Amino acid sequence: MNSTPTASVAPAIPAALIGRLRKARSMAALTGAGISAESGVPTFRDAQTGMWAKFDPLELATPDAFRRNAKLVWDWYAWRRELVAQARPNAGHRALAAIEAANPNFLVITQNVDGLHQAAGSRNVVELHGNIRRVKCSRDGTIVATWDDSSPREAPRCAQCGAFLRPDVVWFEETLPDDALVRAEHAARDCDVLLVVGTAAEVYPAAMLPAYARHHGAAIVEINPNPTRLSDRVDYALRGPSGIVLPALAAAVWGDVPASP
Repeated sequence: MNSTPTASVAPAIPAALIGRLRKARSMAALTGAGISAESGVPTFRDAQTGMWAKFDPLELATPDAFRRNAKLVWDWYAWRRELVAQARPNAGHRALAAIEAANPNFLVITQNVDGLHQAAGSRNVVELHGNIRRVKCSRDGTIVATWDDSSPREAPRCAQCGAFLRPDVVWFEETLPDDALVRAEHAARDCDVLLVVGTAAEVYPAAMLPAYARHHGAAIVEINPNPTRLSDRVDYALRGPSGIVLPALAAAVWGDVPASP
């Protein structure tokens, strides 16, 4: 494994990696909470603030919690949705969009639910855990565009069937969407290079994607400020924030990408 030290400046990009990326016919990126944290999005396990400080997020993101108190869960996600709405894509998000523009056979597989990859311009995105910006009917899964959130006592209801509305995210005890998982696994098995960005890749089934890619001969490139449990099994470890490392990587291989504002 080739590794560079953690730094606030872009690490040197190994020539062998540059060559591999230039020759790659298919690439994918698996992204996690780290890249969103650089845009100010709190990670799921960050300490809550204000009235939410007394709640364990692991006890709010379950179907049982929603059945017990749909209004509480709805309000928590509404609060989180407001935080996400204030976030903007960072240079790492934009670099991935630029890589896709230069390589149409490139897929972003994200564990994040904030939609920042799409906001940065990425078009080929698989959302393994859904998107907090979307709301759906809890009964049939129909996505809704508007809802009445005026009641102080209960969560909004579906205008068609009367069931409570819920965020379009995957909760604990729920399975990942079949179509998203199939696309992600296919990309991992088919790619020549897999970028693992801002994630330790410890949560299954996403944690299997680097193993699938490596088994089929892909080079695994970890982009993370700190070592993870995956680090010993990657081909290249580029230490630093994704907003610094990814633009440097893209520039070294494909030319300059848009600078961070």
